[in-house]
Amino acid sequence: MFDIGFWEFALIGVITLIIVGPERMPAIARSAGKYVGKVKRFIANIQDDIGEELKADELKEHLNIMDKESNILEVFDDTKDALDKIKNDTEQQK
Repeated sequence: MFDIGFWEFALIGVITLIIVGPERMPAIARSAGKYVGKVKRFIANIQDDIGEELKADELKEHLNIMDKESNILEVFDDTKDALDKIKNDTEQQK
């Protein structure tokens, strides 16, 4: 996501250590860790929700295709019945 490497984190750590001092540094690091964890969980939840929505859309699309196929099958059945009726009528006329 961000292109931050080891040296950038080290520089941020040194600057933070100079500004806040060694006494408050562990508390700030814990707070930062908590917030990073919350952000990661939030992003993971969003990704899960998006994945579920995509699966639901795929399922709806699949059901629509099945409905269209069932309509085609009904047309085939109706056509077969009509042809059978014509066949029976012609056989009776002979």
